[in-house]
Amino acid sequence: MERPDQKTPSYLHGFEQEYEQSPRQAAIDWFRNARYGLFLHYGLYSLLGRHEWVQYREKIPVEHYAKLMDSFTAASFDARAIVRFAKECGMCYVNLTTRHHDSFCLFRTSQTDFNSLNSPARRDLVEELAEACREESLGLFLYYSHGRDWRHLHAPNNDQWKGAARPEYDPPEPRYATGQDHNLNHYLDFVSAQITELLTQYGAIAGIWLDGIGVPLSGDFSQFRCQELYDLIHRLQPQALVSYKQGLLGTEDFFAPEHKALTTKPDKPMEICTTMSKDNSWGYMESSRGNHRTVDEVLEILGSAYSRGCNLLLNTAPLPDGSLDPEDAEVLLEVGRRLHNGELSQFLRD
Repeated sequence: MERPDQKTPSYLHGFEQEYEQSPRQAAIDWFRNARYGLFLHYGLYSLLGRHEWVQYREKIPVEHYAKLMDSFTAASFDARAIVRFAKECGMCYVNLTTRHHDSFCLFRTSQTDFNSLNSPARRDLVEELAEACREESLGLFLYYSHGRDWRHLHAPNNDQWKGAARPEYDPPEPRYATGQDHNLNHYLDFVSAQITELLTQYGAIAGIWLDGIGVPLSGDFSQFRCQELYDLIHRLQPQALVSYKQGLLGTEDFFAPEHKALTTKPDKPMEICTTMSKDNSWGYMESSRGNHRTVDEVLEILGSAYSRGCNLLLNTAPLPDGSLDPEDAEVLLEVGRRLHNGELSQFLRD
């Protein structure tokens, strides 16, 4: 398996000399040039087709929601096809939801049984995608829900935190630790252990992309030990970049706000993340079919991001079986064709 201390990661081709001097600076410079990436929101919520927040919105009890794992096959999730598709679309990196707010993991982990290897899929989707990205020299970012977890006993609760920390169950969810029994550090130890797994099992990773910032921002975010986590990431893989949406501590390697750039331009790279669904759902939502962005709309978004010196991370939601949404695929391939033909210039803004 490729390791950062053995050779320059394949996605950093062209940055070899810089990588020898400073792996992280080489990765930052690569990232500024990468410009365009594919975001994939895939998990148990995809099976229901009612938004990635379906457990929260519909207040589905934890153990009832967990039964979805028995139907998770990922039968048409084809990592190589996905990576080749991204490349044909003109993208330089891929970002996969390794674990969303529902806490279901798409990777091999010793921290919980709630993962894809214990489902009928019997597969480690992160491993498959990491191998495919390495073969095609694309960077792989790993999305990880840090601020929210709707399953873990000691994850942020609604007594201390806002920002949709937990679904408002009535009666209360019996699985959750409460009062004096609740200990956030148990959850943070779980997070650190899983991030360690993600950075030691799959070779060189381009970055860890954290989500759920609304929860720590709702209170004393120093309790979340974020700098400790950032340091762990950089220690395990010096070139791996860290983001936490619009920035929690300011020590992140790049900022990744949703839908539009930050009003003040930071002295670090910025990546705008948005989604193909016009209702701004990220996971598969059946009711959004026929209401996705067109070729010209995607080019307009790309032009806006590029003109502001930002990358664009564009999300498409795989269907329940893991296949790419054909509606989005057709549009993104056409966008890629136009990019290759140099047709983005008309969409650039001053």
